[in-house]
Amino acid sequence: MTVHVNNIDIYYEKAGQGPPLLLLHGNGESHKIFHGAMGRLAEKFTVYAIDSRGHGKSSRVKGLHYADMAEDMARFIEALELERPRLYGFSDGGIIGLLAAINYPGLLSRLAVSGASLNPNSTSGGWLRFFRAMYWLTRGAKWKLMLEEPDFTEEQLARVDVPTLVLAGGRDMILEEHTRVIAGAVPGARLRILPGENHMSYVFNGEKLCDIIMPFFEEGI
Repeated sequence: MTVHVNNIDIYYEKAGQGPPLLLLHGNGESHKIFHGAMGRLAEKFTVYAIDSRGHGKSSRVKGLHYADMAEDMARFIEALELERPRLYGFSDGGIIGLLAAINYPGLLSRLAVSGASLNPNSTSGGWLRFFRAMYWLTRGAKWKLMLEEPDFTEEQLARVDVPTLVLAGGRDMILEEHTRVIAGAVPGARLRILPGENHMSYVFNGEKLCDIIMPFFEEGI
């Protein structure tokens, strides 16, 4: 399905019944990374797996900025008349979720983010050098985005006004100290560092992802 918001088309897949839950993928991916989790999540929630602008089947754009993507989510929620949905975001999706909570108070009811960065220097050195090389070779907007954004301050993160779960793998490419800064700055945030997991291993395993996020999202149902 497609909805036209913020001057672009946003593609999404919908499944289940219950309180709304938005799923946001990472850089260079699409809603398809959640296919392994959607069936189980749909037993409790109305799930919306979304393609961010410039990704999947959503509109192509010249440049990418996380603030625009956060506005897309706010307009998506408004257009579909969703009542304070829960939101899970992986990597770039987590950055978008944090910005949506900061910039649009009252928009969400719960937020879970995994592998979200505080700023471009959150990425460990080897991965950061790889991103720079790929941007040099391709001049691609997706690589440029990760090299220039986000730039969260603790003051910004302190404006997140919903229960928040912050996740990262014990072997994540995002530096653990930066993940801890995010969790420490968001009021009341819960932090889980997952032993043995890398940036995406638990996210791409649908059953494992559900085991981690469902108890958090089921609170308050």
